[in-house]
Amino acid sequence: MSTAMNFSSKSFAPRPPDKGAFPLDHFGECSAFKERFMECLRRSGYESAACRQSAKAYLECRMDRQLMANEPLEKLGFKDLINEKSEEKPEKS
Repeated sequence: MSTAMNFSSKSFAPRPPDKGAFPLDHFGECSAFKERFMECLRRSGYESAACRQSAKAYLECRMDRQLMANEPLEKLGFKDLINEKSEEKPEKS
């Protein structure tokens, strides 16, 4: 029983996320894109494959506003959507 309570035997070494830290969207610059994506997920029964266009638009918004590091869309899994036009950018609310 004493071994279950011995937390000092293993040390936890935190590591940064794979893509690094990114700032939160405190000013809601991409909230319209996020809401569109979340609504798509709800409509599709949380089937993310059905909402890839919305996800791409949200990530593009974050990259455009320096809320995340710029990454090629191919690297983010959107190679097949590159030639497709992103969703029209909604007005800021």
